[in-house]
This record gives sequence, C-alpha cells and structure tokens, in this order.
Amino acid sequence: MSTQIYPKAMRSPVPLIILFILICFGAGGTQGQTRRIPGDEMAALRDIAQQLGKTDWNLSLNECDENGNWHTPVMDGLYNSTVNCTCLVDGCHISAIYLKGQDLPARHYVESSVNCCSDLNRNFLNGSIPFEWTSTKLEFLGLSMNRLSGTIPKYLGRMTSLTNLSLESNMFDGAVPVELGNLVNLQYFNLNSNNLTGELPKELLNNLINLREVRLSGNNFTGKLPSFQSCEQLRILELEASGFEGPIPSNISLLRNLTELRITDLNGGGPSDFPPLENMTKMQKLMLRSCNISGSIPGYLGNFPALTELDLAYNRLEGNITNLEAAGKLQWIYLTRNFLTGPIENWITSRPATFQTDLSYNNFSEVVDDATTCNIDTLDFAKCLKDAPCTESWYSLHINCGGEKVIIGKTTYEADEYRGDAAKFMHRVLYWGFSSTGRLWDNKTTEYIAKNVSALKMNDSPLYTRARLSPLSLTYYGRCLANGKYTVTLHFAEIIFRDNASYWSLGRRLFDIYIQDKIARKDFDIEATAKGVDKATILNFSNVAVTNHTVEIRFYWAGKGTRAIPRRGTYGPLISAISVVANFKPPSNQRNKILTITGAVASALCLTLAILFIVWWKTRPRSSSSREQAFYSISMVHLVVYPFYNTDMTMCYFSMQGILLDGSAIAVKQLSSRSKQGNREFVNEIGMISGLQHPNLVRLYGCCVERNQLLLVYEYMENNSLARALFGECQLNLEWPTRLRICIGIARGLAFLHEESRLKIVHRDIKATNVLLDGDLNPKISDFGLAKLSEDDNTHISTRIAGTVGYMAPEYALWGYLTNKADVYSFGVVALEIVAGRDNMKYRPNENYVCLLDWALVLRQQGCLMDLVDPKLGSDFNKEEAMRMTKVALVCTNPSPALRPTMSDVVSMLEGKLGIEELVTDPRIYGDDFRFIALRDKYDELQHQTSTKAETLTDHTVTGSSSSTKAETLTDHTVTGSSSTSIST
Repeated sequence: MSTQIYPKAMRSPVPLIILFILICFGAGGTQGQTRRIPGDEMAALRDIAQQLGKTDWNLSLNECDENGNWHTPVMDGLYNSTVNCTCLVDGCHISAIYLKGQDLPARHYVESSVNCCSDLNRNFLNGSIPFEWTSTKLEFLGLSMNRLSGTIPKYLGRMTSLTNLSLESNMFDGAVPVELGNLVNLQYFNLNSNNLTGELPKELLNNLINLREVRLSGNNFTGKLPSFQSCEQLRILELEASGFEGPIPSNISLLRNLTELRITDLNGGGPSDFPPLENMTKMQKLMLRSCNISGSIPGYLGNFPALTELDLAYNRLEGNITNLEAAGKLQWIYLTRNFLTGPIENWITSRPATFQTDLSYNNFSEVVDDATTCNIDTLDFAKCLKDAPCTESWYSLHINCGGEKVIIGKTTYEADEYRGDAAKFMHRVLYWGFSSTGRLWDNKTTEYIAKNVSALKMNDSPLYTRARLSPLSLTYYGRCLANGKYTVTLHFAEIIFRDNASYWSLGRRLFDIYIQDKIARKDFDIEATAKGVDKATILNFSNVAVTNHTVEIRFYWAGKGTRAIPRRGTYGPLISAISVVANFKPPSNQRNKILTITGAVASALCLTLAILFIVWWKTRPRSSSSREQAFYSISMVHLVVYPFYNTDMTMCYFSMQGILLDGSAIAVKQLSSRSKQGNREFVNEIGMISGLQHPNLVRLYGCCVERNQLLLVYEYMENNSLARALFGECQLNLEWPTRLRICIGIARGLAFLHEESRLKIVHRDIKATNVLLDGDLNPKISDFGLAKLSEDDNTHISTRIAGTVGYMAPEYALWGYLTNKADVYSFGVVALEIVAGRDNMKYRPNENYVCLLDWALVLRQQGCLMDLVDPKLGSDFNKEEAMRMTKVALVCTNPSPALRPTMSDVVSMLEGKLGIEELVTDPRIYGDDFRFIALRDKYDELQHQTSTKAETLTDHTVTGSSSSTKAETLTDHTVTGSSSTSIST
C-alpha cells in the first residue's frame, strides 16, 4: 500500500518498534476468523495514541466494524483521522493510520512507522527526526507543516528505500547534506519554505536521476542556479525565491519531460537571453518571473500544445506578443513590467472571460478594435483613465480594503468589496482604484478577500474584519490629488494565521511594500511586526511626494514565507486599510473664490498700469534728471547677493535676490538703461507679460525705474533654471516623472502663448536657461524681451534675427522668416535636452557631430533612440514615455515649419492622447555632406563678427538682420543686444 508519513518529536522506547511490526505485518493470528483486532495490536495503538497526543479514539472497542469514531470525514484534504483495518483469512489487522491536520502536540516520535502511520501532515510536532527510522524500509516520509528544526540529519541518506521525501514548511536550517544523494530511488523531493542555506550539493543532483518532482522554493540557497541536467525524468521543477543566482543555465533544455517549470526572483547576474526551452513541448505551466531575461519572447511558446499558464512578468522582454496567439489553450498570461511593444491585438480582446491576461507597465499601443484598455483589464491605472479629467482636487483618501464602508471618528473609509480576479483593474470612482494580478498555481480557487476567523478586540476593529489579498501583486492608486507632500498610513492585521497550539500558527507571510514605485519595506511580516495575530499594526510614511496628482501603493509577493498553511496556496500580500492625507491645509471654497477674484482684478490692473507705463516711457522728457519712480523704488526693493548651496555645502552660484519692505522674496532682473536695445526689451517685456496669467509662465510683479536703473520684479523661483538643473554646476536629481511633467508644462505654456492667449505671442528665445523651476519643480517660461506679437491675418513676420544659436529654427536663422513654428522648433531642442540631460550646443559625441540634435537624428536612422536617455537615470524611467518624448522632439525640429505640429498637438502627443507621426524629411538633408552646414556656417560667421567687435559671447545669443548681425549675450537669462545682466533665482 502506497502511503505518506508526516510524523514528529524526539524518541520513544525501542519496544514500540516491535509493536508497529506486529500491527503492520499481522502478527497474532490466534484470533482466527473473528473480526476482532489482536490485543497486541490494540496495545500498540494505545501507545501510539498516547505518544502522539491522540485522545479522541475509543480504544475500548477492538472490532473493525465497531470503531465508527476511527473514521472521521475528510475535509478539503486538510483533515483526516482514520484507522483502517483489513480482515484476512487469519483475522483482522490494522493496516493504516491517518492523522492529518490533528494539531498533535507530541514531543516524541513513534520510532517505527513501517508504513502504518500514513499521514501526519499539518500537525504541531516538533524536535528532529529519530535515528531509529533509518532501520526501517519506509518508502514515504512526509513531515510537512510541522515544527521540525535544526539541520536535516545526514543519516536520512541511509533510508535508501525512500521514494517520497517531504519536509516542506518547517524550520530546518543549514545546508542540505550531500548524503541525501544516496536516496537513488527518490522521486518526490520537497524542501519548500524552510531556512536552508548554502549551495545545493552537485553530487546530490547527479545521483538523484529518478526524480520526477523537485520543490526548493522559499529558501536562502547560494551559488548559481543548478541545471538539474541529470534529472531528465523531471516533470515538475519549482524554484521560486530560492536564493539562487542567475542566469538560468542553458542545459536546462535537457529536461524535455517537464510539464511545469517555476523559477522566480533570481539574485545577481546581468541580463540574459531567454533560456532554450524549445524541446519542452509537454509544458503546461511556465513561470520565469523576475529572472532578468532580455530579448524577445520566443515564437515556439505559441506552439506548445498543452500550455495553459504563462508568467514572464518583471523581466526585460522586448518586441511583440503576436506569436503567442497560436497557443490555443492559454488561459492565463502575465507579462507585466517588461518593455513589450506593438498593438493589443484582437486575439487578446476577443477571447472569453475565462481568459486572463496582465499586460500592464509595458509599451503597448492602443487596442486595435473598439474595446477599451480598461475593459480588457490589461493596462495600468494611468492609461485606463488618461482621458478622464479630474473635476476637482482631492486632499485625502481613505479605503477599507476588502470591506464595507466604515466610519472611524470623523473619517469615512470607502468600501472596497469587489472580489478581485487573476488580472483585474477596478475603479469605482475616478479618484481611486486598484489592480490585482496573480493566480494560485497550487489551488483551483483563489481568495481575494480575507475574512477574520475569530472575534477582533483591537481598536477600530471594523477596519480589520476584512482585508484584500493578492497571490502576486496588488496596487492601489489615488488620483486627482493636489500636488504636495502627503502622509500614507497602511493598516494591517494578520487574520488568517492563528497563535494557538495548531499548525495554523506556523504560517509566515512575507511581502514587499512600494510607495510611488520605490521600496518602502522589504520582507514585511505582519504578525512579527504586530507581535501576534488579530493585532493591528500601522505603518506611517510621511512626506510622500505627489507630483503628478497620483499616488501609487503596491504590495508584491516575492515568493518568500510559507505557501501551504493553513491550506496550500495561502500566501501573498494582505492589506486592511489605506489612508492618504495631505501634509498641508487645503484651501477653503471661500478662499478660492477670493483668490480668483483678486487675481482677476490684479491682472486687469497690471495690464492697465503696463499700458500707461509704456505710454509714459515713450513720451517722458529725455533731459530730466529728477528722481523718477514707477511701481517700485530702489528704497522699496532691498537688493542682496544671495548665496545658494548644494547638499554638500559647497558654493554653487550667486544670484541677485530682492526683498520687499514686507519681507517678501522676489527675483530681480536688471537691464542697462544705456543700451537702446535694453530699453526696448524692458518695455517689451512689461507690455508682453504683464497681462498674461498662466501656471507655466513666470509672473511679473512690477518694475523699478530710477536714475539709470531698470529693474523687473518677478516671482521668486527657488530652483533657478532648467539648464542649471539638467547640466549646470549644481544639477538636481530630476527623476523621469519630473522630467516628463516639466516638458509637458513648457508645452502647455507655449500653447497658451500661441493659441489661447488674447495676445498671440511668439517668444523667439525658448531654451533651457529661459525655463525657471519653482519650489515644486513646476516649469515657468521667462524672459519675454525678444517676444513678438503674432497677428492672425499674417502668415509670418519678416524681422531681424534675434535668439540663441542652437535653438533657432532654420527658416528663421537663415531668412528671418518668423512664425510660432520657430518656438516649436526651439521647444523640440529643449525636449531633447530634458531626455538626454545634455546641453544641445555643448554636447558633441565626436567631431562628426555638431550638437545633440545632430546626434539624435543619426541615432534615429540607426534605430537606437534610447541611447539618448540620460545615463544618470539608469533603468529607472518609463521607456514608452521616453521614446514618445524623443519622437515628439524630432517632429518638432523638422526642417520644414509646415510639418511641425502646433503646441496644442504637442501637449496631446506628450500625454499620449494623440499619435506621433514619423519624422518626415529627406534623409539626404542630414547626410555626411550636408548636415547642419548652413547653420554651422551661419554660427561661424556670427562668431567672427562678434570677435571683431570685442563683444562677449557666452551663451551663443545673436541679434541682427539678414544683412547685418550682431551678437551680444548676457549671463543666465540672455537678453540680446544689451549689456545688462539678467537675474532669476
């Protein structure tokens, strides 16, 4: 009879071995044909019950048909208390004992089971494995889900008759003994969820050639991942979070009989190619998650006839998934967080509801039919709701995860009762939602909401009676939040495991917590942190930055902890409730109304005063030496040299800062009154910007005209210019979401100037030094000294050339042909600088390239645009967004102004709402013989003319006409044609 054994404890009297032999081999035949069990076997059964702590057997009955209480119902495969007896010619004998899920408290093992104790799984046995068992001929030795500890005994290698060895979910530590390689008949080998360390002995794997199933997950092994090449009969190989180092060895291809392969969370090693699995045509379940695999998904996977589950998430895979269409039996596909591209095709969207797929966090384009990305549950929160506008700003968010609506004090926690699924994005409202992904491979059903199994006594217990579960990854999103710093509070309570003398208390739940896609807790254990089950533990994360109106909180199971307690498939993250609260006070409705009215009145007043000032300036007496005063006087503005320091306290730069009498900080820009161009640009800037109000335009507070002083007073910008932040001496650590937000902000500001403002304006000098950053790194366009009004009935303006070489559009630099498309060109250059983190004019990879834009065009022809991305970002950027921004930049810098998009279209393209047309140009324009030659010659001419006039050229800024050109520059924000100094901080 093939049976499994799961005992536990220390040692018992040796005579008990004889009793087991009597039981199992039917000694005591004096009973003849009766159905009574021999007395010596009953005595042995009493000793077994006493040693194992089995107290509910009625041992006064000794006939096979009398002992009804020996046969309890088997429940869910978790519990079994049965004594079987078999009646033969010589009488009836005990043939098997099943004690599964009985929470037996024994401290001593029965020293000889001899195939009688068939199942002691899921108990509370402790200690180590008795040496006396080595004298038996056991075929099955299972000790799963108990409290066994210490190292795995070397003498187990003497039990050469074993075909089945299971030590799963215990507390074994140390290395696996090489002596287990003597178990040459072993077919099933399970060491899951222990604390094993060291390398797996090569001799062990070389000798165990009869293995059919190997499970080593949830341990801390070291060394390279073994190949298992000698185990050619393997059917199932499970190595989830085992601790091994990658890559996956190529000779794994020898395991042609595999039907299930699971490898996850490999340590170390660089990116590797997809392992050669083309010969594994019997494969039914394939999991290669977080294995640092690069390249494309091999097409042969689509030809595996039995493949039903495929998990390749958290790798570096590229290309499309068209080849998987042929895999007709595929029911679950997980490809999240790769670099996959192409459309989401009909074969995905048209499959039945039982087909589950997670394609989130890739670079897929839109679906090819009428189905929306949200309906097919394949894409992430931002893409699903990218076209849903936020009607208002939120300053807090409270969710009772997995439970009903709950009011705690004055706080209402919203209900979150959707059951979840293997791959599901769910949003009940526009301002929050969640995505859940993963499936329990070892269980036919998956629970996505946990329910408490006992009365909860902690404070605010309604928050903890339900919790949301996920087998792999669970992400909550808060949307439409006002930008700023927030406190994220996470509520946990372990309501599944128990703390009694039961195998329910042996579970260990470990998972990782990410906030804003950054690790916040590694291997978080609820029960250990709370010091018990059914106890609340609360994690607070203050100063969480919300910069794009969205907060993302993710819980991820990396394969650690137990996976079979209380039932197989119990693991994964668990969260009870979430709170997100702003660290700043939200404005009241009345305050908003006052600010709106005040802003409107102030804007109108500023415009009126600016017009009056311009009239006064042009008509004022030129010989007057009296003290003249406009909006501010020198006495009202206290100018100071204000030092700024970087994080290591070294001096970065000096800027002029103004302090008003009321203590308000302002930025002051000084122009020279002795220069006609300085006077003209002073008046021009006041006239242009004073009547404009937009979040992405710098705000002009006023001006000061006194003696020979011309001062412009601006709002204070804490982070100086974009140029300094990207490639100046004091660079800021601009993460990718911040760069994208800055780029979109600049585009919105230009779209306002070109299309939305009452006065249509061409800026003429868009560059990184003319984009300022406030305290929250919001971009604001500045320096309107060269701006021109654009009239709707004029297609272009013929004007003298003024601007900065390297940012000027070709038609404007060469022929003075000016439209708002010149700003579009300049914006394209700035967008490239944001992606690359490099100065367009100062970056030359080698002498074959003129500038950053030149290099980008060559990379585009070579298909290597991602080489542009700032190496300081490493791999921490969204590849799809980076590719999109780069393509938008190249479209904007098209040599033909007619082929450049409008700035409103640029905004839509950057936000992913509008497709990006490929750059339309004659490739010969950028060939080796004619690439930027005209612009380079023009620039050389300007430099020559400038040097003959002994004027400073620090920022390559030019001004002039097509016949006469003069180049003069200023530091920081360049004001052409004057000797003034522009200052903003």
